[in-house]
Amino acid sequence: MEICPYLQYSFEILGKKWNGLIIHYLSISPNGSAHFSEIKRDLPDITPRALSIKLSELVEFGLIKKNVITGSPVTISYELTEKGKTLTAALEPIQKWAQNYKEF
Repeated sequence: MEICPYLQYSFEILGKKWNGLIIHYLSISPNGSAHFSEIKRDLPDITPRALSIKLSELVEFGLIKKNVITGSPVTISYELTEKGKTLTAALEPIQKWAQNYKEF
């Protein structure tokens, strides 16, 4: 039996720690984008190094884009691409599944 390559691709992205949470975070960000420090503040368990690596990976996957705003100082923000926005719809059923089986 062969594993579906599309499912394998999906888990290559979502199976990595923090990726799904970063995508979700950007999807609920009030202005549609967030700075590194905002993401780090609201996901306190991720280290700065890990966050930097994860953001770079998600840019490479084409799920988020990095916006560099020149000025003094230079500021960088991250936002979902159209591809990333479509993935958020796939995360909703997973969230609902967890609500049925996980108590907090």
